[in-house]
Amino acid sequence: MPLRNIAVGRPEEATHPDALKAALAEFISTLIFVFAGSGSGMAFNKLTDNGATTPSGLVSASLAHGFALFVAVSVGANISGGHVNPAVTFGAFVGGNITLLRGILYWIAQLLGSTVACLLLKFATGDLGVPAFALSSGVGVSNALVFEIVMTFGLVYTVYATAVDPKRGSLGTIAPLAIGLIVAANILAGGAFDGAS
Repeated sequence: MPLRNIAVGRPEEATHPDALKAALAEFISTLIFVFAGSGSGMAFNKLTDNGATTPSGLVSASLAHGFALFVAVSVGANISGGHVNPAVTFGAFVGGNITLLRGILYWIAQLLGSTVACLLLKFATGDLGVPAFALSSGVGVSNALVFEIVMTFGLVYTVYATAVDPKRGSLGTIAPLAIGLIVAANILAGGAFDGAS
């Protein structure tokens, strides 16, 4: 990848209507994803009185996140690219597909979207705690780091192969499904170890 494809962008890009519309799409898409995904975790905790994670709980969390991401990417794809994840936005920047300024707008929108989703969940559930990720017993920081690197690589690679690569052909039509499925698979693979955040 030539470095000439990486661009900072012009300052006026930060206030351009298309960039703001794309940032709003990222905000809404991320809000949808986090609200449904974290909401499923909260529902599981409520149904089991904060019991231990079970295989069925892991499968339900995986499906909820996979379906929510499928929808979130689908609704944002034609406006912003449907990144929904700061790692995907970073990958798009490094690949020369968006400028740094647009990436920063996306990151702000994604972080705000996830924060608002958590606040809405807290309010809608009567102040229940929003699930936090933690390492399972016997899993060290270096183990979790390897899990997260591999899972994030799988996500960004799937996004590039199905949604970004100009040679993808008609494969782009299933990009939201493939992206949702890789996240669901990542949760099944890493959820019991580090939460697959």
